[in-house]
Amino acid sequence: MIITEIQLAADLLQQGELVAIPTETVYGLAANGFDGSAIAKIYEVKNRPQFNPLILHSNSWEKFASWGLELPEEALKVADKFSPGPLTFVVPKSSKVPDIITAGHSSVAIRIPNHPVTLSLLSKLAFPLAAPSANLSGTVSPTKAIHVEMQLGILIGAVLEGGECHIGLESTIISFVNPKQPKLLRLGGLSIEEIEDTLGFKLEKDSLLNNENPQAPGMLSRHYAPKTPLVLGLPQNLETPIDNEDLVCIRFSQYLPEMPLKNQIILSEAGDLKEAAQKLFAAIRQADEMNKKLIVAEIFPEEHLGRAINDRLRRASLS
Repeated sequence: MIITEIQLAADLLQQGELVAIPTETVYGLAANGFDGSAIAKIYEVKNRPQFNPLILHSNSWEKFASWGLELPEEALKVADKFSPGPLTFVVPKSSKVPDIITAGHSSVAIRIPNHPVTLSLLSKLAFPLAAPSANLSGTVSPTKAIHVEMQLGILIGAVLEGGECHIGLESTIISFVNPKQPKLLRLGGLSIEEIEDTLGFKLEKDSLLNNENPQAPGMLSRHYAPKTPLVLGLPQNLETPIDNEDLVCIRFSQYLPEMPLKNQIILSEAGDLKEAAQKLFAAIRQADEMNKKLIVAEIFPEEHLGRAINDRLRRASLS
């Protein structure tokens, strides 16, 4: 059920129930972050691999510090500028954090979301919330309450209404386990250029894919996948040509003249990467619901949020 009462959501979470919560990135499936049994329900409901860790959410760094989760100096420099916001920090875990949160790692991902409804909810709680995206594992992340209700509604306590997510991509994740050399673990709603400008140096960037023992959420190679097969590129470059009526095209800002307009979804007519990122997951859902044979997504500019959009599309694709 979709609810608007923040106190009811807090009560359900205190009772060990799961509640889907709005954030600026996507809707999250939340549980008491110190209750191992409640956290286990997240994995069960999402059918999520237990080697895939979760993010802890709270409304202040002081609360995190009281739980033994402190940001090093370099991380605080970034947090002061971008938090609350779409940025997650990986830091050494404390004894208060259940191992099920970290999938056995000695570090944990933490963040402060930038959404008034969820910040108000978190202010009422004496514990952080563990919250991955509120969808079945591997499927398209939800950016509206109704997306969650349609897929998980009967399986969880409630969906807290918070409107449409205004960023629409999951948070960027940076590891500060080694404070002297922060490391990019996941592209997301905050561009790496902005982070590096604040730090004054480049982030370490290894492979962002880890299918066996990921340090952070969103590192699995196959993710965000619709039921309809999705490929990247242009329709004319398909190895096996398909009639244009059987295709859906997800485009950045311009229509393809050879394709029917009704089979094309434009993410930003103004060519704005932020707008395109905000609309991406809803567009993938819309394309999937058109029941065509194939979704063909344009490759975006490999800069700023374009990198994160391409990252999500590649993980959703067959290639």
